Amino acid sequence: MASRELIVLGTASQVPTRHRNHNGYLLRWDEHGLLFDPGEGTQRQMARANARVSAITHVCISHFHGDHCLGLAGIIQRISLDGVSHEVHAYYPGSGQVFYERLRHASIFHDAATIVPHPVAEPGCIARTDAWTLHAARLDHSVDTLGYRLEEHAGRTLLPDRLAARGLRGPAIGQLVREGEITIDGARVTLDEVSVPRPGQVFAFVMDTRRCDAAVELARGADLLVCESTYLSEDADKAHDHGHLTAREAATIAQEAGVRRLVLAHFSQRYPEIDPFLEEARPIHPDVVAAADLDVIEVPARRPAAG
Repeated sequence: MASRELIVLGTASQVPTRHRNHNGYLLRWDEHGLLFDPGEGTQRQMARANARVSAITHVCISHFHGDHCLGLAGIIQRISLDGVSHEVHAYYPGSGQVFYERLRHASIFHDAATIVPHPVAEPGCIARTDAWTLHAARLDHSVDTLGYRLEEHAGRTLLPDRLAARGLRGPAIGQLVREGEITIDGARVTLDEVSVPRPGQVFAFVMDTRRCDAAVELARGADLLVCESTYLSEDADKAHDHGHLTAREAATIAQEAGVRRLVLAHFSQRYPEIDPFLEEARPIHPDVVAAADLDVIEVPARRPAAG
């Protein structure tokens, strides 16, 4: 399987610090690169992470507060400067179209980028490729905010003993996978007969929200969930007032949704250390990472095939 990993470009919330850049999360998913919430400084953070701007195929913006989008202008201009030839698809709340346009054309530059805008007006499936679908849902923040969910299409796992029993090997196996059936020595063999269902992997991105049903459903069964945890529980009132989550709430969402690995991010500048976020979340959801800038976090391996 090709590389699937998350590069954490920034973990600050509204105010960056000496050690935390504004938001930015690059999901490498096979041949695709999905950039989530490029805040100020994202272009430089990508350079520090040895991540090429040409790897970006999709940009997903949760909302138009500056720490989640101010880096978009620089990224688009760098895409032009580097002569990236492929289309880059941009998804964002449709209510923020005016802010998207300002960022898209923020200054004078030679505009050679092919950026395909996809303003999202309604929740649901917003993109589909041969390998995965991308869904968006509306969260509960102080402005119109989207969460995202990438679902790999389910597939099938071949069973070597069944293949051998049917006399299948080499090119015949490839033909079976492509066509769904094959005739060997006069006998018809279907793919279903020599394989079992394999669930697809799931990535979810929940940023800037109070606890809500949509956050849980976006995270349902995710292999990797990136979730904001701006506050610790000692400041739960502030979290609710400003439309954010605590580390405990993020862990509870992950546990209720059956998430495999939780990544906490978007930390308030009031907390100089991230260990307290781990200490608060780990008793509820053990597989948790409190992200630091430039961390590279693997998407957990596929769940075992059914059957």
